[in-house]
Amino acid sequence: MNKTTRSERIAMILLMLSQQPNKLHTLTEFADRFGCAKSTLSEDMAALKKVLAANGLGRIETVPGAAGGVKFLMGGPAGANVACVQAVCEKLSDPARILPGGYLYTVDLFSDPSCIRKLGEIFAAQYYGAEPDVVVTVESKGVPIGLMTAQALGCSLVVARRDNRVTEGSVVTLNYLSTSSKRLQTMSLSRRAVHEGQKALIVDDFVKGGGTVGAICNMMKEFAVTVVGVCSLVATPQAAAQRRLRDFRTLMVLEGIDEENEKISIHPADWLENSK
Repeated sequence: MNKTTRSERIAMILLMLSQQPNKLHTLTEFADRFGCAKSTLSEDMAALKKVLAANGLGRIETVPGAAGGVKFLMGGPAGANVACVQAVCEKLSDPARILPGGYLYTVDLFSDPSCIRKLGEIFAAQYYGAEPDVVVTVESKGVPIGLMTAQALGCSLVVARRDNRVTEGSVVTLNYLSTSSKRLQTMSLSRRAVHEGQKALIVDDFVKGGGTVGAICNMMKEFAVTVVGVCSLVATPQAAAQRRLRDFRTLMVLEGIDEENEKISIHPADWLENSK
């Protein structure tokens, strides 16, 4: 292979780490790829750690031991997280987003990769220590944020369906009462989707009363899967304050929608001030 300069090597290492966040890479892997000593790579990692920390672009974590190595973890300073969420709140405050019945139009923003990727990274940064094996959401609007959170955590996305499909094989079906519509709903999950003993992070786009995410938590009990946290992009004040959901966090709190005066009141959640 061609000899690489130090700057080229550092750039390639950062690219490899950032493309696979939360994945452990050994120094041997890099030494073989770039044809350099591990001591040289240790110096490279020290330089990368310094640059990332100075610019709030995440961090590189070193895992000691024979089976150790390094991995890249997403997460910026609290101020940057608040600013990011505040910018989304300002866009969602546009009166043109009010839909008949007092609903809020969010599909365009919450399907925009550049927007939803950063919000997923904010979620992921809070749960690296919990080491979830899967991110679980419900179709269909929860899929974009679920996928971006799973990507940042380096784990799989599992989607609970409203209707079971033949392509998913045998399923577990659960009936629950939707607190928003006050109607009985059905949720199905393939028996192959998760496994006993795994840990799951629940992610959804909007939580009003908690009926849907509560049902996903109950579904995880059926599979003997531990729920390490529940996240939503937007939640009502009532949902944000509830304690029945394990480690519940929302990025934005929707105080209310005034159709008559065309006003939307939404703001970043308080916990973001102390987030990574």
